[in-house]
Amino acid sequence: MERNRKILIVDDEKDLCEILQFNLESEGFDIDIAYSGEDALKQNLEDYDLILLDVMMGGISGFKVANVIRKEKNLDTPVIFLTAKGEENDVLTGFNLGADDYITKPYSIKEVTARVKAILRRGDRKALSTTDTRFQTLVVSASRKEVTVDGELAQLTRKEFEILVLLLKNLDQYITREDILNRIWDDDVIVTERNVDVNIARLRKKIGAYGQNIKGKTGYGYCFKTS
Repeated sequence: MERNRKILIVDDEKDLCEILQFNLESEGFDIDIAYSGEDALKQNLEDYDLILLDVMMGGISGFKVANVIRKEKNLDTPVIFLTAKGEENDVLTGFNLGADDYITKPYSIKEVTARVKAILRRGDRKALSTTDTRFQTLVVSASRKEVTVDGELAQLTRKEFEILVLLLKNLDQYITREDILNRIWDDDVIVTERNVDVNIARLRKKIGAYGQNIKGKTGYGYCFKTS
């Protein structure tokens, strides 16, 4: 199975951190908390998939933390600001510092969760679109958006292509149908887990002998097995 996504919450309001932690962990995320900007910068920030960052904290502000993340550490880890500073200039400052989103307090936990998932899906799709990968004579060219089997071009749809890349990036790891849906399909498109099954069935036929490497687990999802 895939590892859970890791999120760092940086906020000096302990009650708020606990609420966020409880709700995000219930969604399957692994959560760490830093109660100050100084605390946050002591963490191995490259280990996190996303950072939720308050702006107004005692000591180092969230803006300064973001500046260190982007300019000194050169990390492209997604950052979402959570702050009471909702003036236009504050929002612009946040985005100029490389924020991926900016949520003003008070906010609903459902809104934060939805935005976290949206940012992570966006990153997944970007990674899929820039990844070259292969398994034996099954070759995926991200730049040309092509898949070849034994040197012969396989005519895949965009969704089939993205599913194949996702499976190849997670060899021997089962991925749930729900996770495949979340990573491959846009938020505003209404699809069901049946769409995943249909695309997998077509994909198996189009990649020849390698189709047998795509294994399904009843009631769960799919995996590209290497043996």
